[in-house]
Amino acid sequence: MADTATYRTIWRWHFYAGLFVLPFILILSLSGSIYLFKPQIDRWEERNYRGLSLEGAVSADRQLEVAQTAYPQGSFHHYRMPEHAGDAAMIQLGLPGGALTDVFVSPQGQVLGTLDPIERIPNVIATFHGSLLLGDWGDRLVELAASWTIVMILSGLYLWWPRPFRAAGTFWPRLSLKGRALMKDLHRVTGFWIAGLVLVMLASGLPWAGTWGSVFKWARTELGLVEGPQDWKIGSGPEIVRHEPAGNWIAPAAHAHAGHDHGDMAAPTMPARQATKGDPLPLSSFVLKASEEEMAFPVLVLPPHAPQRFGPPTGDVWTIKSETQNRPLTQSATFDPIDGREVSRTDFADKHPIDRAINYGIAWHEGQLFGLANQVIGLMTAFALIGLSVLGVIMWLTRKPSGKLGAPTGSSVPHGPGLIIVVVLLGLLLPLFGLSLLAILALERVVGRFGRRRSKRVR
Repeated sequence: MADTATYRTIWRWHFYAGLFVLPFILILSLSGSIYLFKPQIDRWEERNYRGLSLEGAVSADRQLEVAQTAYPQGSFHHYRMPEHAGDAAMIQLGLPGGALTDVFVSPQGQVLGTLDPIERIPNVIATFHGSLLLGDWGDRLVELAASWTIVMILSGLYLWWPRPFRAAGTFWPRLSLKGRALMKDLHRVTGFWIAGLVLVMLASGLPWAGTWGSVFKWARTELGLVEGPQDWKIGSGPEIVRHEPAGNWIAPAAHAHAGHDHGDMAAPTMPARQATKGDPLPLSSFVLKASEEEMAFPVLVLPPHAPQRFGPPTGDVWTIKSETQNRPLTQSATFDPIDGREVSRTDFADKHPIDRAINYGIAWHEGQLFGLANQVIGLMTAFALIGLSVLGVIMWLTRKPSGKLGAPTGSSVPHGPGLIIVVVLLGLLLPLFGLSLLAILALERVVGRFGRRRSKRVR
């Protein structure tokens, strides 16, 4: 193994990066592992609202009416289509002050219960995973840790390459070894096999990060790279955003009955074919269209001028859209509120290649790109990264001199034009890494000068 200045510099970065990111790896790997199973957690939270009888089912207009009767000041945001026949419909209402509530209404038109979308388990986990519940400071801290984890992986790959080359201990561990030598083999081999998965996981999360995501958003919009709003959040806020009410919209079919309790009686609605010229079609007309679309769950039906999670409110049209986490399956269609004709249609293929690439990454990051297999791969990657980090700490503790940090000797200043170019590129691609590295080098220089002056005084 070559004992060069470059090797020792990279080993030193790998060591410091590992110490810094260790607690973040533990926290983010565990929280990310939970969020991978968001669909299963969502179904568990809604377990009491699924598999209900269809006997005596009422229209979607009636379901909306009873929800607005329960919350007379609520403004209609969207109607979520049941995933399976017999599941309750979910109607999201905006409340005074910007709060939201998801109202679950049975097929028979009874309010079964409500959930606050902000407080749902996956959303709390996602907010913690992105900012540690520390707001913008936590978001920047997580982004800094992710940047240094990328550096740790890249530096680890450099250290992994055998000098001279040998397959044993490189592609598989030499189980005949014992003690620290065996741990070192396990650390090297495991790191190699999960490096690509971890790098993809980290890179796919950067568009959400406050600093990186903001710079990308600026380049995306101000430089004219991509047109239209981006459909992912940036920064520390929850993905489900509170909206200020924009008016108390009531479905035409329910307007005359709003504020009155009709029990289980179905309110009469006007079929689409009988709507008089100029009369808006009721919710049920667009729910019928949504049932014919066969979009991926969850499918939302949004009235005109309704707020959306990403981008501006809908226009003067009804919107049917899929918000599945498997983003390549997302699509939407808009319809005229008077005659129900299709106004526009957008599929994933219509997105700019840059947005498509990022959405593929997000779907992979969240474990939904190809179902359960994606979730299992994400879970195994997270736990392998935890094991890798723990092994690294154990190896450090076994060789660390008593009372000392035990960092690899040498300078942190990059040597050689090749390494300098790599570091500059990483600093530009990962701004928080670049700024923190400059701070570390400055601190190391100050500490070094202080140590030399102190040693002279001792002499």
